Amino acid sequence: MFEQLTALGYGIIVFAILLGVGSIVLNAFGNATGGTANTTVQYLLTQLGSTGGGLASWTPAIIAIAVGLLFLGAFMVGKGGSRR
Repeated sequence: MFEQLTALGYGIIVFAILLGVGSIVLNAFGNATGGTANTTVQYLLTQLGSTGGGLASWTPAIIAIAVGLLFLGAFMVGKGGSRR
């Protein structure tokens, strides 16, 4: 069970790093190109961000659901072997 939680932790860390680095790269790309591309990139950054219902605002819910499913799976596996 703890091995699965460790893997989940690594996944969350990688997700956060990708979100942060992606935001920085998109912002630099938008500033370099300007015009319509910059407007589009700024919109994408808003959608990825934690404000306005972006992808980052769903992270706590995703973590809670994943941990809950891990515990539910652990209890279901434990009870499945004791039936006769």
